[in-house]
Amino acid sequence: MSIKSDQIADALIQDVLTGRYRVGERLPSERDLVTRFDANRGAVREAMAKVAQLGLADVLPGGARVRARELASLDVIGHLLAQQELPDPLLVDQILVVINNLISVAATQVLENATDENVKTIRRLLEPLIREDSSNDAHGEARFALMKNIMLASNNLPLQLIARTLLEQFAPNIKAISCYALPDRARYALYARQLDIALTRRDIKVLRSTFDAFTELNRETMARAFLLAESGQEAMTR
Repeated sequence: MSIKSDQIADALIQDVLTGRYRVGERLPSERDLVTRFDANRGAVREAMAKVAQLGLADVLPGGARVRARELASLDVIGHLLAQQELPDPLLVDQILVVINNLISVAATQVLENATDENVKTIRRLLEPLIREDSSNDAHGEARFALMKNIMLASNNLPLQLIARTLLEQFAPNIKAISCYALPDRARYALYARQLDIALTRRDIKVLRSTFDAFTELNRETMARAFLLAESGQEAMTR
């Protein structure tokens, strides 16, 4: 897509997601968009195709009409997270709940399907969490790398596709809050050691219960990060 068509698409996506156009309402015509953005019809059509691809609008002979957000594709997640300076904390927690459940399923399937090399790779990713000496950024990156590799090692294609789509949109769009994410290193290290033992023994029950606790700790970490961020913003406005 061209820069102009991206600009038009982003504006239309924002208008739909913020409720400027309600479900069933008609989006601006090609002619109106050409005038509004000083663009050619080709750029407008490309932009409208992107909006339709996201599942936010149906492009019909009589014009494009807005669809309900719940009918959109997973690719809309990134746009929802990027709407404000800080992402919506409720949406972030909802995404983490989904990711956590996917990881729980993946963790079980890892020990059922993963090769010894897959297990070794995952165990190596636990090392920076066990050591407790990594920076906050490195700790966060290690947690994401662990989740991603657990899902890849599951050999469950639908799970891999859904998880990858979520993680690829989630990670870059929470950078504004990441600096406030102060991990409880002692608890993460405890869970990381338990995961390492479970992987070594290929103990599915312990692996799954420990991963459930580990991923819930991720939610707690993010919830505290939002509280710190909101306190910081309030202090700045006084």
